[in-house]
Amino acid sequence: MAGNSQRRGAIAKGRKKGAQVGSGGNRRRGLEGKGPTPKAKDRPYHKAHKAAQVAEQRANKGPRKRAAGDAEWIIGRNSVVEALREDVPVNGIYVAEGAERDGRLREAFLLASEKGISLLEVTKVELDRLTGFNGHQGLAARIPAYEYAHADDLLDRAAETGEKPLIVALDQVTDPRNLGAIVRSAAAFGAHGVVIPERRAAGMTAAAWKTSAGAAARIPVAQTVNLTRQLKAYQDAGCMVVGLDMEGDITLPELGAPDGLADGPLVIVVGAEGDGLSRLVQETCDQIVSIPMANSVESLNAGVAASVVLYAVAEARR
Repeated sequence: MAGNSQRRGAIAKGRKKGAQVGSGGNRRRGLEGKGPTPKAKDRPYHKAHKAAQVAEQRANKGPRKRAAGDAEWIIGRNSVVEALREDVPVNGIYVAEGAERDGRLREAFLLASEKGISLLEVTKVELDRLTGFNGHQGLAARIPAYEYAHADDLLDRAAETGEKPLIVALDQVTDPRNLGAIVRSAAAFGAHGVVIPERRAAGMTAAAWKTSAGAAARIPVAQTVNLTRQLKAYQDAGCMVVGLDMEGDITLPELGAPDGLADGPLVIVVGAEGDGLSRLVQETCDQIVSIPMANSVESLNAGVAASVVLYAVAEARR
């Protein structure tokens, strides 16, 4: 027993002075300062850090794009031949077994061969199943899903060319042929892109591709979740937003007058034929512009109205 008590009371040899056994020096370090506060962009949970990451991704990856969804079909001999003539991107040409080899079919084969597009022969039943339609006349073309640009990238496109931004935004335009016509006019008159809402609006379908006559391959189309918010973002970037409506504050000649709004960064908002601009979009516009017309004409088709205004802006900027 005496030996045991002596061991308990003995002083351990070789133990250095300093931190208490088992603390690991934490008590001393706890009294030390943590150094300067990191910058906002270096703090992982700060919004400035996330913004810096987005900016870096944009710089490294280029324009942001996203696919519209599944691939689509152009059906019918005339439609397929027109699409091939207008350089609509086609993944493959499908022809039904036993289809009559008329002039249109032979032209489709020739154009596909010249463009390096694959030709696939399938049964009529299989072509019915693929296209979901039995009126394809034995010929169909498969086109890839459209890749939409980001709405902010349209400003970057203008900056790269050293030009003042000219953007066309569509509000409640649900006819893909109108969309295709506006894309064609936007490309013809020097616009830097077209913006469409993600919901309740026409998208870049096969019909829009065909109506654009190949222009959809030369000018970006962007989708936005909230058109009003995107228009405000363009305003913050220095753009003047003008909407087209019969009850305009100014007329088109005033828009294109010397030192008029057409000379600066501009966003032209086109509404649907009949319904026009929605209330929130109209309230967001800096100016409402009307196109002078004869009294017997109530309104213009959305595609025609956009073309007229884009031509006037192009002339004013020339």
